[in-house]
Amino acid sequence: MKVLIADDDTSILWVLEEFFRDKGLSAVKATDGAEAAGLLASGEFRLAVLDINMPERDGLQVLKDAKTAGVDTAVIIMTAEATMKNTLDAMKLGAFDYVTKPFDLAELDILVDRAVENIALKEKVTNLSKRLKERLADETTFIGKSKAVEKVFKTVGKVAGRDVGVLILGESGTGKELLARLIHANSPRSDGPFVAVNSAAVPRDLMESELFGFEKGAFTGAVEARAGKFELADGGTLFLDEVGDMSTELQARLLRAIQEKEFYKVGGRSPLKVDARIIAATNQDLERAVEEKRFREDLLFRLNALTVTLPPLRERRGDVELLAEYFLQKFSHEFGGGPKSLSPETLSALREYSWPGNVRELENVLGRAVLLSPSVVITPDDLGLPRDRQKKESIEEIITAKLRPVVERTENKGKQHLYELIIPFMERPLIRLVLEKTRGNQVQAAEVLGINRNTLRKKIKKLQININRLKE
Repeated sequence: MKVLIADDDTSILWVLEEFFRDKGLSAVKATDGAEAAGLLASGEFRLAVLDINMPERDGLQVLKDAKTAGVDTAVIIMTAEATMKNTLDAMKLGAFDYVTKPFDLAELDILVDRAVENIALKEKVTNLSKRLKERLADETTFIGKSKAVEKVFKTVGKVAGRDVGVLILGESGTGKELLARLIHANSPRSDGPFVAVNSAAVPRDLMESELFGFEKGAFTGAVEARAGKFELADGGTLFLDEVGDMSTELQARLLRAIQEKEFYKVGGRSPLKVDARIIAATNQDLERAVEEKRFREDLLFRLNALTVTLPPLRERRGDVELLAEYFLQKFSHEFGGGPKSLSPETLSALREYSWPGNVRELENVLGRAVLLSPSVVITPDDLGLPRDRQKKESIEEIITAKLRPVVERTENKGKQHLYELIIPFMERPLIRLVLEKTRGNQVQAAEVLGINRNTLRKKIKKLQININRLKE
């Protein structure tokens, strides 16, 4: 370790140089404040001993400039005047400690040992923090090379560093919490906690105390006070999963907590200040929920300052093989038994399957296959996918098969009016099924079909669909 010693008294410099040499430390000398400031700015020194009164620049100014520049050096200040002002100024500026001239070398020895121990501890904490960040980065690996995922990555790159609310939209199993962790890991709050709460998994009557905590005696069973998720997320990120399932009463409390950055525990009398970034996620259409009075519009505005939409796995089929190989290696390592591989037929089955449960379903399927397969090569049978879904025909293929014999029986000459004959037979069952689903509600049916309500009415009349029977 290199030590900087600065004093305009050469005799003191000689004593200090010999002192540090005996301790096995290399000392570099400076005789004025300007020289000391230049050496300190190099960042080569973990420890410095600076005199207050020096030419060009005093020791306190050198210390202040170094701390302002972010130089991480433990500084011991030497002073011939042990006044309260000197002591307070030195400690306020970030000095490790101070020593009064003339000083006892035994006293200085104890002080330096403490400083060296503190430096070693800080380095250990820094290294640990670095390893934790690397581990967090590993745990927040979002696999994908498709254009849909590249678009998500670009959006994350824009939103991660901005300390505002983020709303993540996507179907169940698409990786909304993983994406929230990725945003947190790449944000200025990455050293703070990441706290997740699933609104759909917690009973509604318990959700308030889950979020805000409670005081002892607040309700039956509250035998001791408990911190809520909001309090635990202070200084970090609070992830609210499935926020669309939250009751409107709790939405009001959440909105106030976000706006005021303070809240009351259940049964509490004093407000608690909290500084947490909110990332929310849902698989619901919150705009429709606002129209139906199930979700507060002002809360939606607070949550979706920035919005990220995660595509379902069926829209990023190019990532299926990449994800499968990742999960295969992950589970082979976790479960032991050596590496396993996927047969070409298995990869084909994975690519053809519709994955209604998205990435979570793929992960579960591969985990089960690695655990249960007796062979090193995983076959389609090991996946346990429904046969009909592995070889599922598209709607177009089904319609083509039905229409082919009709078209083949048609002559190649003269007007056949085939279009006018066939289209109503395709429209009628589609509209009837949608109306059955909505129990005859034409407004909802029009929305599902994506057509105007007046257009739907005309088609119902033209296709002679009995709407009254569908309402039963």
